[in-house]
Amino acid sequence: MANSRALALVLLFCALASSCEVALSYFPPAAKEDFLGCLVKEIPPRLLFAKSSPAYPSVLGQTIRNSRWSSPDNVKPLYIITPTNTSHIQSAVVCGRRYNVRIRVRSGGHDYEGLSYRSLQPENFAVVDLNKMRAVWVDGKGRTAWVDSGAQLGELYYAISKYSRTLAFPAGVCPTIGVGGNLAGGGFGMLLRKYGIAAENVIDVKLVDANGKLHDKKSMGDDHFWAVRGGSGESFGIVVAWQVKLLPVPPTVTIFKIPKSVSEGAVDIITKWQLVAPQLPADLMIRIIAQGPKATFEALYLGTCKTLTPLMQSKFPELGMNPSHCNEMSWIESIPFVHLGHRDSLEDDLLNRNNSFKPFAEYKSDYVYEPFPKSVWEQIFGTWLVKPGAGIMIFDPYGATISATPESATPFPHRKGVLFNIQYVNYWFAPGAGAAPLSWSKEIYNYMEPYVSKNPRQAYANYRDIDLGRNEVVNDVSTYSSGKVWGQKYFKNNFERLAVTKGKVDPTDYFRNEQSIPPLIQKY
Repeated sequence: MANSRALALVLLFCALASSCEVALSYFPPAAKEDFLGCLVKEIPPRLLFAKSSPAYPSVLGQTIRNSRWSSPDNVKPLYIITPTNTSHIQSAVVCGRRYNVRIRVRSGGHDYEGLSYRSLQPENFAVVDLNKMRAVWVDGKGRTAWVDSGAQLGELYYAISKYSRTLAFPAGVCPTIGVGGNLAGGGFGMLLRKYGIAAENVIDVKLVDANGKLHDKKSMGDDHFWAVRGGSGESFGIVVAWQVKLLPVPPTVTIFKIPKSVSEGAVDIITKWQLVAPQLPADLMIRIIAQGPKATFEALYLGTCKTLTPLMQSKFPELGMNPSHCNEMSWIESIPFVHLGHRDSLEDDLLNRNNSFKPFAEYKSDYVYEPFPKSVWEQIFGTWLVKPGAGIMIFDPYGATISATPESATPFPHRKGVLFNIQYVNYWFAPGAGAAPLSWSKEIYNYMEPYVSKNPRQAYANYRDIDLGRNEVVNDVSTYSSGKVWGQKYFKNNFERLAVTKGKVDPTDYFRNEQSIPPLIQKY
């Protein structure tokens, strides 16, 4: 009878929906008919996809950014739910709790380990894919915006620019990154020295909790609101939308990209850079992209070339920057220029949701508190970056605002004393071509250990790295001891507060993955 009722509900919704092909084509195995029957009471079947649906592979794959996680070896969701409003998300959570199907949530698909849409162990789970929820509402007078978690950063930036070219938001560099994931893990880009991380500029959220209830900042309480802004937000519920603070930028900003090879003195220049870059005024950010025997010094300055040139000549003459290196533009034009190297079509560059660049990839990260000896830079450029399988190293300087914020202000703890962050990036383009790149990533990470942060060796939560550790589940709950192994590397001493908060808002660990915050239940 239960199966018949579930089928009848599907047929009814097919009749009311614009198309019934999807619903009928994937009617699930009997073991999960009750879960589907629960879903279709509130969610149109055209928004639901099971593994047997012809559309399932394309829906799952459309925002998988790392092709390693597309292989058949990965444990895939039983269902993909593509909500168009908050009530759909609430229904998914309520049904999942009722029928023991866990929910993972995906916004932009840039999760480096793919844990928003795959599992490392067999598990019954569904994915709430927020791809259809990507609205942005800008309040220019109030200098705020509400943005759905399914929007991409480029869509947020573009919407802000349509209201004003002198307002901005300090999130990630890549326009295709999902808002939900970026803000949940911290989020930083070229404005990090001026305005800090994205999460600390969040002023309210709309969140569906582990019981399917909708909250805002006021109803969720201080600890819960603190946790979702940089503390692995998917552990604490599904953030549907974020209210963010918009921040002033001048009408003209200046970008330069200056490549320096080893033969042109790159090692000496970068040895000086590590001392200078964290001490520069907050309006100037100079990061480095290192590939092969070459370092590209890439800068954003909140001002004109006329004022930047004497500043560089005074503070960092070793780089040899001069007016010929300047590219003046608006802040919104700087987004594609930094990421893509051009600013030809803002709409195409910022609103494109059909990213075809989906390499096989490996990522790691580090934080640096002490300057490297010149000999280490010589090894990096003379040996490591020219080895077979070598990847790219990205160095982001800290200092100014991001370092002045207390470690406990948000879960993101990498603050005072940090000179720069390192991201190790490696790509390959065929399924069997990963041996050398993976070996290089592991070996250079081991080589760097004496020169980076210690006790713990820190990492950035948005550069998720499963090699740092994974949760163990005992009695259907992730253990605090296993989570602490990797959690302190991402969050330092903030990890315990995150776990205590998890224990309050999701004590049964409904929202979980291999690196979700485990619940720590305090006994009074």
